[in-house]
Amino acid sequence: MTGKKGQRKRFWSDEEKRSICRQTRAPGVSVAQVARRYAMNSNLIFTWLRDPRFTPAEVDAPDGSGDGTLFLPVEIVGSAAEPEPGPGLETHGLAGDPVLAQRVDITLSDGRRVVVEGPTTLSAVLGLVQGLMA
Repeated sequence: MTGKKGQRKRFWSDEEKRSICRQTRAPGVSVAQVARRYAMNSNLIFTWLRDPRFTPAEVDAPDGSGDGTLFLPVEIVGSAAEPEPGPGLETHGLAGDPVLAQRVDITLSDGRRVVVEGPTTLSAVLGLVQGLMA
């Protein structure tokens, strides 16, 4: 299959490809719109978007900024003593028996929500909640 007479194949530099791929990530802009802007086939842009050399950085490493998620540094120093159940916190079962839960979902009175996943002892969850309520 041959192209139109007098048309040459265009060559895009890596920087031009990155620029075009970045434009597709703008809010409200489709790949087809960008392709029409440059008079090119949208399949070529989709090919570039799959190539890690041209994919915009915000696609490679999502930071969660869209939902307000924020990671904070945590420093753990030593181990805490076994917490005593405070007012309003009851333990079920014997004190010596560790109660394990695969998922704990707690909503505190001020609206904060704590979700702990994985095997967790009841004493660890109680210590966490008491620390948040203090």
